Amino acid sequence: MALTPSNILPLGTKAPNFDLVDTKDNICKSLTELKGANGTLVMFICNHCPFVIHVNEALVKLANDYSSNGINCIAISSNDVINYPQDGPELMRKHATESNYPFPYLYDETQDIAKAYDAACTPDFFLFNSELELVYAGQLDDSRPGNGIPVTGKDIRAAIDALINQEHINPNQKPSMGCNIKWKN
Repeated sequence: MALTPSNILPLGTKAPNFDLVDTKDNICKSLTELKGANGTLVMFICNHCPFVIHVNEALVKLANDYSSNGINCIAISSNDVINYPQDGPELMRKHATESNYPFPYLYDETQDIAKAYDAACTPDFFLFNSELELVYAGQLDDSRPGNGIPVTGKDIRAAIDALINQEHINPNQKPSMGCNIKWKN
């Protein structure tokens, strides 16, 4: 496991579109059909990363808490499943079911979408407004496995709350930290 910070995309960047298979129902879905009326949180995650496992329940709660506010969450896994079979589509489906994911869990087999978003780690978060312009690219909160800080999601929740209330979102955003995305050779 290589501790990797997220890359920070410039605020205002348009969300790259995609058509990816949702492992929950095996149906191809696009960003345009999944985006929220008021905002969209794109999360790069995977099944096995200890950083994702550490925040998994908080991601479910976050999605449930904000869905009634027109904020949709989308999870994408881009890991190389040849060398990391625990992140393959069948196990993604199982993980999504066991974790009660209220959001789609998409499989980026070619890794083109992770590259388009400049995603670097799991978890990696990108919050877009209703026009699909990037307003936040940073951490969930300061909690990491073993650091004793409770998982609250305070950083991303502050950004989502500001987006919903049409308030200024702090442009000083701390990068997320996690395992590097497992790129194909």
